[in-house]
Amino acid sequence: MIIIRFVIHALFVAIVTSVSGCATLPNVTEVIDKTPITQKPRQIVSSKELLSPQKSKELITKLKRSVAPTDILERHSAVVESVTESPLTKGNKVALLADGKATYAAMFKAIKNAKDHINVESYIFEDDETGRAFADLLLQKQREGIHVHIIYDSLGSMKTPAAFFQRLRDSGIQVVEFNPINPLLSREGWELAHRDHRKILIVDGTVAIIGGINISKVYSSNPLKRKQGKNTPVHWRDTDIQIEGPAVAEFQKLFLDSWRKQKGPELAERAYFPHMKEQGNALVRVVGSTPGETNRIPFIVYVSAITFAEHSIHLTNSYFIPDGQVITALTDAARRGVEVKIILPGITDSRLALYAQQHYYSDLLKSGVKVYEHGTSLLHAKTATIDKVWSTVGSTNMDLLSLLTNDEVNAIILSREFAAEMESMFAKDLVNSIQIHGDEWDNRPLFPRVREWFVSLFARWL
Repeated sequence: MIIIRFVIHALFVAIVTSVSGCATLPNVTEVIDKTPITQKPRQIVSSKELLSPQKSKELITKLKRSVAPTDILERHSAVVESVTESPLTKGNKVALLADGKATYAAMFKAIKNAKDHINVESYIFEDDETGRAFADLLLQKQREGIHVHIIYDSLGSMKTPAAFFQRLRDSGIQVVEFNPINPLLSREGWELAHRDHRKILIVDGTVAIIGGINISKVYSSNPLKRKQGKNTPVHWRDTDIQIEGPAVAEFQKLFLDSWRKQKGPELAERAYFPHMKEQGNALVRVVGSTPGETNRIPFIVYVSAITFAEHSIHLTNSYFIPDGQVITALTDAARRGVEVKIILPGITDSRLALYAQQHYYSDLLKSGVKVYEHGTSLLHAKTATIDKVWSTVGSTNMDLLSLLTNDEVNAIILSREFAAEMESMFAKDLVNSIQIHGDEWDNRPLFPRVREWFVSLFARWL
């Protein structure tokens, strides 16, 4: 039965991708080679102004002195700046939000405190108790005179009744359906594979919450109830962050750009870009992407960051079906002595994705990469920490659909203090994970190895 479902799925996605065109990922080695070693990162943006080259250099130098020597701060930053106009901003406060309970509490608090506008962009917005709680609160704020704007993905939210969103529209909330799956509703060229996988909440242009958490009850289960029984919902383990400071403006630009491209209703004049005071000490860069051959910025960010790692790479990802460049970067890092640890799902909502993920274990393990499967929750987080100073949290899965065809967004955080929080969270996830050992893995029965190989042939479409 699973093979029949798999064939149907593969045929469907093959048709979708053939209709939408066939893009390729950029060659990150070429991007790195084209970035001169002597090229210095551009100037850093503060809440008031563009800092002078001298002050920008002083900030990076101070950060470098706080950790072991690494190229992740200058060399990698120069590569990223060669492919994006998004600036590195200073003066940001970044709070780590582990799991849905903490994230939803932060979202509800931010929404309740809104004074001007609320912008929501979510791949999934479900009509369940969680989705209805969000909708009721947004409707309340709309009645208070707060302007509310929502972008939801047509495919991700296809199970949500149209009446759910119509209720919001009827009450004055402006709602945009991203890239309708119905070609008759298409606003431009119909591309079913192009999805909005971002999860962004922006309130008053001063607070942004982003990460992997959609608006759905699956994230509302209690993380303390990890033992799964017949009547116990599977706990989804995910990560978001809340950012206050100059970086919020970059998330706002992405939201407004998506609204414009989707031909949303004309927005009223609001304080979308208020004057921002510095809120903390973190340096933050926002990286977003849309489908295209050369602008897959999160992909370039990940591969180049791994390439320049010198001490440690701690990565979690929910759908690990990577491009060969990612595998090469990880295995090369392990061989040159970098501690590489990856936590991947052991419990999954897609058995095919799990089989495809496991196909890559042998090469990773042989190079010295340590692989773990999270065993008590459904791991949905997309995070990484490198050399105890560079971190990223966002919506980008390490699969080709995410890397090639989706709109995604990640935040890069340069902060020793925030990296320490990320490392602590990673250590807790390790406790609830099972390590995969190379000798045992290579002695598995023939059938699962053949099954993983076969499913991996269709990796582009999973």
